Amino acid sequence: MIFTVILVQSCSEDNLPNPLDVKLQKTLANVSPNGDMSYFVLPESDDYTAIPNGRQNPLTEEKVELGKMLFFETGIARDAKYANGIGTYSCATCHVPSAGFMPGRSQGIADGASGFGSNGEGRERMDNYLPEELDIQGARPLSVLNVAYVTNTTWSGKFGSFHVNEGTEYLWGLDDTTTVTNHLGLDGLEAQNIEGLIIHRMAIDDFVLDTLGYRAMYDEAFADFPTEERYSLLTSSFAISAYLRSLITNRAPFQEWLKGEENAITESEKRGAVLFYSKAGCYRCHQGPAMSANEFHAVGVNDLCDLPSSLATGIHDIRNMGRGGFTLRDEDLFKFKVPGIYNMDDSPFYFHGSSKNSLREVVDYFNAGIPENPRVPKSQISPFFHPLNLKESEVEDLVAFLENSLRDPDLERYAPTQVLSNNCFPNNDPTSRQELGCE
Repeated sequence: MIFTVILVQSCSEDNLPNPLDVKLQKTLANVSPNGDMSYFVLPESDDYTAIPNGRQNPLTEEKVELGKMLFFETGIARDAKYANGIGTYSCATCHVPSAGFMPGRSQGIADGASGFGSNGEGRERMDNYLPEELDIQGARPLSVLNVAYVTNTTWSGKFGSFHVNEGTEYLWGLDDTTTVTNHLGLDGLEAQNIEGLIIHRMAIDDFVLDTLGYRAMYDEAFADFPTEERYSLLTSSFAISAYLRSLITNRAPFQEWLKGEENAITESEKRGAVLFYSKAGCYRCHQGPAMSANEFHAVGVNDLCDLPSSLATGIHDIRNMGRGGFTLRDEDLFKFKVPGIYNMDDSPFYFHGSSKNSLREVVDYFNAGIPENPRVPKSQISPFFHPLNLKESEVEDLVAFLENSLRDPDLERYAPTQVLSNNCFPNNDPTSRQELGCE
């Protein structure tokens, strides 16, 4: 009789829910807008009705497939500054899948550099390019993962005709001619990628369409466009943007946990998730399924120009001004868009200025709550940036959650096996071809 009671009791205890899972479930439900933790679940990559679409750019399989090829196609690098740069880089040069679709180095370089290394970190300036001739930006490129949830793109949010840019129409194309695309009534991705093709010295011409063979893919993706409008920067942007909208980190362990796999993340990571959505307050900025926000905050980090290795930037670079560099409003100065944080551990550079080199450093910075950039006035610092008073064990748990639970392990599924040119990708210069095993 005693043995039976003990056995029944043991079986009952085995079926009891893990208290930590229950705590995390309740914490998520408490901060969810609909009171349900399912709010944080990301859609499947081919569920085009669930993924946020561009208002003039409905997602289709044909657009996504064309966009994938163009994103990795070095053959569209037609307008390089010098002949040895032609056909040597792609969009993926600065958005490497294995680096979390970010550069593998502190500062991305497209035209004017060679080399890849093992994760994109080996890219260096070609000898015949002066620093000011490089296709290089004064702020670290943002990850394009889960960017379907971003309404206005870049660190300053300057692209896109709606949302936070409503009321800024008088600025579009005024001092910054790149934003003239906002007059087309597009969302951020679609507006930015039109201008991005120009800035990054790429072209869609008869060579790309006929010699490389992309005309048929345009015909399939944009059959509803008149032929005279079908092969353009606009349709190319629509295709690339459609592809980018499909880059969803739905295989990250935290996503698996949200869908019912309670063993997908460790006990330490669960404690870190509870901290993320409660005491640490990370969720106040890193919101929703994508853990990003169409908001701008100053946390006083250093700029890219503060790195000794930085090129073609300086303390007067407009990108250092953040949102204020676009709006020209004093109250927006030094405030930067809240980035998504999935797969942040794939590349060791953080913030717009690559000023931190690990997620532990990032958490320590937020825990201390002390701005490091003396050029950022205290009056601009976000009210969310203050000492968190996390204990060492809490810091370790939060880092474990950020490093492991939010890392989708299979981003290579979003890369093609080859592009129509049969060029090496993401880079096609001689050094990269060797390092990437293309020859």
